Amino acid sequence: MLHTLGMRILLIASTAREHAIADALSRSPQHPEIISICGSENPGLKRLSSALHTGNILDFDFVLQIAKRTKPDFAVIGPDDPIGAGLADFLKEENIPSVAPLQALARIESSKAFTRNLLKKYRIGLSPQFKVFTKEEPKELYNFIDQELHGAYVVKFDALKGGKGVKVSGEHLTSIDDGVTYALECIRGCGQVVVEEKLTGIEFSLLSFVSGTQVVDMPAVQDHKRAYDGDTGPNTGGMGTYTDADHSLPFLSAQDLQSARDINRAVAAALLKECKQPYKGILYGGFMAVKDGVRVIEFNARLGDPEALNILPLLSSDFVEICRAIIDGSLEPSLVTFDHKATVCKYITPESYPVSKDQCGKEVTFPKIPGNARLFYGDVREDMDGMLHLGGSRTAGIVGIGASIAEAESIAQKLCEQVQGPVRFRSDIGTKALIEKRVEMMRKLRNE
Repeated sequence: MLHTLGMRILLIASTAREHAIADALSRSPQHPEIISICGSENPGLKRLSSALHTGNILDFDFVLQIAKRTKPDFAVIGPDDPIGAGLADFLKEENIPSVAPLQALARIESSKAFTRNLLKKYRIGLSPQFKVFTKEEPKELYNFIDQELHGAYVVKFDALKGGKGVKVSGEHLTSIDDGVTYALECIRGCGQVVVEEKLTGIEFSLLSFVSGTQVVDMPAVQDHKRAYDGDTGPNTGGMGTYTDADHSLPFLSAQDLQSARDINRAVAAALLKECKQPYKGILYGGFMAVKDGVRVIEFNARLGDPEALNILPLLSSDFVEICRAIIDGSLEPSLVTFDHKATVCKYITPESYPVSKDQCGKEVTFPKIPGNARLFYGDVREDMDGMLHLGGSRTAGIVGIGASIAEAESIAQKLCEQVQGPVRFRSDIGTKALIEKRVEMMRKLRNE
C-alpha cells in the first residue's frame, strides 16, 4: 500500500467492525497508513495495517505509548468500552484528535439513565414511560412494574455490558419477580437501573456522522440479535443485518425515517447544550417503529457490528476526508455519498455460539469472495501456515451487495453455504419471508 500523502491513522479495534473500518479507510485516495491496536491479531487488520499491535485496548498507558511513538494525525476508536472509558479524552491530552466522542458525551451510550433524562429534559421524541432507581427498593420496583407498566417492562443495566445488559419481560424475564431480581442485581452492579415500558413494534437503526450540530445520515439498517432462525434463541452480538437500495427499510414509512433523522439531530444539539462541548464521531440511534410513529430504544456512541459491515462497503466517498471533517467541524452532506445498493450481512459463528466455546481452535475455511461481496474477520486466528482457526465468538461477517435485498441475500447465502468447518449462520436474514413478516406486522399494528 502506498502512503503518498503521509496520512497516519491510529485505529483502536476489537471485532469485524474495525476490519470494515480499516477497509473503508484504505480505499481513500489519500492512501493513509493505518496503525492498529487490537486485542487479538485479526487477519483482516493485519493485511490492511502497516503495524498491528496486540494488547489490552483498555490499558490506556499501553495505547498512549504506541500513540506517542507513532504520532498519528488522528485516531478512530471503534469499540464501545474504550470510548465509554474516555480514551478520546486521554488522546486529546496528547494533541491527538479522535473520531469518537469524549467521555462526558459518550454517556449517551454508557448510561441509559443519562440518555432517558436527556431526551426528557430537551423534549426529544416520545420516550416510553420509565423510571430510574438508585436504591434497592424491591417493593417500589414491584409496584412500578405492576401498576404503572402493567407487567410489560424492560430492565436496563446502567453501564456498558457488551450489548447484553438489557432484559425484556416475556423474552428474558418471565415474571415481575424476575424483573425485580434483575433490577436489584443491576443496582448492586452499577449503582442504578432504568426500568421502562415494553413497546410493541419493529426495531431499526439509523447511524449518523456527527460533528457538533452537523449531522449526516447513513442508510437505515435492521439487526437480528437472536441466535437462531425465526428470531429464536438467546441474544447475541448480532447475527446479521440488511439495508435496502433506497437507504430506508421495507417496513418503514417516509415519516418514520424522517422522525429518526430529526431525533438524531436533536440529540446532537442537546448533547452540545448539556455537555458544553461538541459530539464528534458516530451517533447510532436505535429506534422502534410503533403504532403511532417512532420511539427511541437506545443510543450508541460508535459504529455497530454488524451494521458497519453493511454500511461502509456502500460508502463511495472518501472516509478519511469524512473523518477529518468530523474532527475540524467542516462536516457537510456533500462529503458523504453511498451507493444505492442493498446489502445483507450474515455472521458465521461457531456451532455452539453463544452458549459455549466448544469449537474454539477448530479450522475454518472461507470461499473466494467475489466483487459483489465482502468478508470481514471477527474472532478468528490465522496460524503460521495461513490456516484460520475459530475463536469463541462471532467468526466473520459475509456481506452480499446487490440491486435489491433479494439479490444481496442470495449472494450472502451462497457464500455462507461454502464455508467449511464446525460453524453455522442464520439463513433467514434478509429473506423475502422474514421481511414480509415485518411488513405485515407494521400493517396490522397501524391498521393499514
